[in-house]
Amino acid sequence: MKPSSTPKKISRASARNATLLNLLATPGLGSLAARRWFEGIGQILLSVIGFILVLVWFVREMIPYYSQMFSDAAPRPVGLKMLAVGALLFAVAWFWSLVTSLSISREVSQMDVDALKFFSAGQIKPDEAKIQLALAALPDWQRKGEVISRTFQFKNFPAAMKFVDTVALVAEQVQHHPDIDIRWNKVTLALTTHDAGGLTEKDFALARKCDALSQV
Repeated sequence: MKPSSTPKKISRASARNATLLNLLATPGLGSLAARRWFEGIGQILLSVIGFILVLVWFVREMIPYYSQMFSDAAPRPVGLKMLAVGALLFAVAWFWSLVTSLSISREVSQMDVDALKFFSAGQIKPDEAKIQLALAALPDWQRKGEVISRTFQFKNFPAAMKFVDTVALVAEQVQHHPDIDIRWNKVTLALTTHDAGGLTEKDFALARKCDALSQV
């Protein structure tokens, strides 16, 4: 019962939601939401079978007591074997879903580490052709001289500040800090690499990361 060896990429928000579904709702439901098909189906089957066994045990346990309403015969005990098996299957499903959730969280963390390594790659200024190519992949960003900028709009001020906090955390980790202008629900980021005297791949990498963070 180990996690799949070929996990799919998943965002941090999706990983968090998958964990909550697995541990607080139905074991396996979060795994399916995270596209862990083998684990998800297996966990759901175990949890459903376990639940059914517990339910059947409960019904069989209650029937004799209700029968006493129409008979004086003492109820025959059903035993705890079915209850124990059902509870064990559900516990196995829950623990398996916990292992899968931890695997998903580790994958997201590794993606963040890989992204940070990419951001930290050289500060050599690319030629104009490469700059134009990089800008073409960032249609929402505008270039003014040696600076690229974009204005992000959110539903309200708290959402805008949440985005700013996330960007600030990433920027501090990679030691590449954008200029930030906040106007209620609008956040404008401006990027340039001062040490290199202009735009570098570091600016475009951080711009792509900010685009992704704005969708979380």
